[in-house]
Amino acid sequence: MSTADQFRSAKGHRDENFPVASLLLAPDHRRPVMSFYRFARAADDVADHPTAGPAEKLAIIERMRATLAGEATDEPTALALRQALAARRLGPEHGLDLLTAFRRDVTQARYAAWDELMDYCRYSAAPVGRMVLDIHGEPRATWPASDALCAALQVINHLQDCGKDRRELDRVYLPLDDLAAAGASVDDLDRPAASPGLRRALAVLAERTQTLLAAARPLSSQVRDGRLRLEIIVIQTLAEDLTRRLARRDPLSERVHHRKADLLGLIPVAAARALRTRRTPTAPQQAEAVP
Repeated sequence: MSTADQFRSAKGHRDENFPVASLLLAPDHRRPVMSFYRFARAADDVADHPTAGPAEKLAIIERMRATLAGEATDEPTALALRQALAARRLGPEHGLDLLTAFRRDVTQARYAAWDELMDYCRYSAAPVGRMVLDIHGEPRATWPASDALCAALQVINHLQDCGKDRRELDRVYLPLDDLAAAGASVDDLDRPAASPGLRRALAVLAERTQTLLAAARPLSSQVRDGRLRLEIIVIQTLAEDLTRRLARRDPLSERVHHRKADLLGLIPVAAARALRTRRTPTAPQQAEAVP
């Protein structure tokens, strides 16, 4: 019987686009956040494994679900997360939602429209932010802005890796109707450089991502934990910069990811934003979460 450990990649939390359980968070909060990350990383490695078949992948994901739900003890990362959540008196719903997205990754390779992609983000991205907020004891009124931020981060990853996802997994997250409207197709992702149509489609998707980031802006002033607030400000700053890059660069032929020098240049921006946010806190707004 295969296990998630057998599908583990070399990728870790330091390889991610955005900070994961950084030193900005209090150590007591970093530990359960890392348990959630390891669980998510294990499921992601299973869904993206290049040689395993769909049935085998789905069977492992199901065992992860059963372990997290308390029905089994087969999968170590799921068991560790279950124990970490129990210590905090938190339920498994965010982890279970995340597994819904990974099942989709196994069974669905195309997204017809933006709304369909946002529904995927509801399961692939929103649970991450909600879990971090729950671990910090933040109110659920922070979820809508968090959902918008997490959806934006997910779309940024999809735009950056659109060529790699197509090449290695034959998976295309760019909405097919947006490609068609811009005069592009899935086959354009096979080129060494983006076609004019694909560049137009990417610009449209970057603009929509900017709209998500605008909806996420209030989050840093809504959370009560000061260290979490700083991490959110850093993530938001990085995401806004990457989205501007994606609006004008070609992810098929150019580097869009941040280098260390880029990050150093963004530190003053994040610091200034942190000072402004601390001075002008706003109350959480009741609103619909990003679907």
